[in-house]
Amino acid sequence: MSFRESEERQALRTAAAELGRRYGYEYYVQQARSGGHTTELWQEAGKLGYLGVNLPEEYGGGGAGIGELSTVLEELGAAGCPLLMMVVSPAICGTVIARFGTDEQKQRWLPGLADGSLTMAFAITEPDAGSNAHKLTTTARRDGDDWVLSGRKVFISGIDVADAVMVVGRTEDARTGKLKPALFVVPTEAPGFEWQGIDMELVSPDRQFSLFFDEVRLPADALVGSEDAGLLQLFAGLNPERIMASAMATGTARHALDKAVAYVKERSVWSTPIGAHQGLSHPLAQIKIELELARLMTQKAAFLYDSGDDTGAGEAANMAKYAAAEVSTRAVDQAVQSLGGNGLTTEYGVASMVAAARLARVAPVSREMILNFVAQNALGLPKSY
Repeated sequence: MSFRESEERQALRTAAAELGRRYGYEYYVQQARSGGHTTELWQEAGKLGYLGVNLPEEYGGGGAGIGELSTVLEELGAAGCPLLMMVVSPAICGTVIARFGTDEQKQRWLPGLADGSLTMAFAITEPDAGSNAHKLTTTARRDGDDWVLSGRKVFISGIDVADAVMVVGRTEDARTGKLKPALFVVPTEAPGFEWQGIDMELVSPDRQFSLFFDEVRLPADALVGSEDAGLLQLFAGLNPERIMASAMATGTARHALDKAVAYVKERSVWSTPIGAHQGLSHPLAQIKIELELARLMTQKAAFLYDSGDDTGAGEAANMAKYAAAEVSTRAVDQAVQSLGGNGLTTEYGVASMVAAARLARVAPVSREMILNFVAQNALGLPKSY
């Protein structure tokens, strides 16, 4: 086991960080508050090969893994401009299609996902079921060779910039009559498919939506992979989701910590930089320790996933997501505290991160559900539900 990144990974990290700094937090916030999108950054990242670094080379990707893709997202986040749709489009949707899609589906979607010319959203969460795949009410029924999809989804990111959405629905098992999960790719212009924005207290150019599927007719090849392996395919996409969410959160934590450290080094009271006082230096040092631990677990989860250990990656990815969300929330809060009144001003750009950092404790999976997972799977404790 080596704790030193390869030269290729280091070069990718350096290049992604440079790209992020050329745009920065000011660009990110300006796009968010003006109702715009990070289109220029997304397109440039695609042209440079960063968005598809995890996808197969034969479809225009970099042939690397989630470890490399999460490195890009972490560095963009550390520069103040995290691209949320990287979690969704190349990481979840790209991974699922690359692993389970037909040759035709790979040819149709992967090149565009790799270079950023196509974007795919992901829809699992429902108003009543949350993300419980066993309780979803969005269903697909066969009608001749077609599928007909009906249902509703909520808190779906980026549908306004997406060309299609991968929907987690359920189909009827012909043998048992019970419903089982299945994945479908739905073009955003499909008749019967509508969406509505959700007002959020987030400073982010990536917006949230409710989706409505009213008898949406889909061709047979809209089904991804096997109708009987939907749950397996779903979890193959959710592990990368958690790893990428962890990378995004650690990037945010780094950005907030850097701002706090820079400020307390320069801000002087009674002729002494306030960073010399343990009331500020110790909390920042603690965050640095927790941040490096979260990064290490994120890298472990990515390594296990890219090595083909889905079970080990599942446990590590959930732990990484938990640790990253906690330190991201604490880092932003401590940055505000370290800057005092300036931490609440628009000029210093710290308070605007509070809601987004706090969101990491809730999405894409809550800290409580991660604790349930660890209690039941790592510790062997009985289920509470």
